Amino acid sequence: MINSMLNRCSFWSLRALLALGTGLSLSACVAPSPGNSEQLVVADETGFTISEDVRVSSEVQADFDAAVRLMEQKKYPQGIALLERVIAEAPQVTAAHIDLGIAYCRVGDLERGEASLKRALALNPGHPVVHNELGMLYRRTGRFEEARARYEQALALQPAFHYARRNLAILCDVYLADLTCALEHYEVYVEAVPDDAEAAMWIADIRNRVDR
Repeated sequence: MINSMLNRCSFWSLRALLALGTGLSLSACVAPSPGNSEQLVVADETGFTISEDVRVSSEVQADFDAAVRLMEQKKYPQGIALLERVIAEAPQVTAAHIDLGIAYCRVGDLERGEASLKRALALNPGHPVVHNELGMLYRRTGRFEEARARYEQALALQPAFHYARRNLAILCDVYLADLTCALEHYEVYVEAVPDDAEAAMWIADIRNRVDR
């Protein structure tokens, strides 16, 4: 069983940051199964967990585990090579495409990163993490309205996705100058993550600007 969570740096990691409470689990069996995987989303007070039920060989699972470890160590080229091998053997695993897209973005290859994330989206259009990752990529490449649409879609799919809400608030604040949007999403985010002092400061700053 592969258990992984999304951390604040946007990475499917075996070592979870529980404040975000976003996760993925894959069931590993002997033989691959055709077709798309099934997704189950379970929400709780800390966020939500995504379970992806797919069948992969023990070798594929080992490669996936090793790729995650390599990327945790910031050994992205080696991680990319292993993820490419995972995808060649098990192209239905959404998490591998997500990780590959993130890894390519980490090494500055945004074109390949976008292509990998779009393959993940084609496999699973209802995966909120894919929409969030694409939103961050679009923000980096100056496609701000597209980024907004992706964040909003992620939240429509999973309102408890606090990281996507924070990303949307920052986008509205810094890049779109939409203070109403920014304040709305910062406030909802801080209700869910009250220990984020930075976000609380941003709320105070926006209120000061609105009152002028």
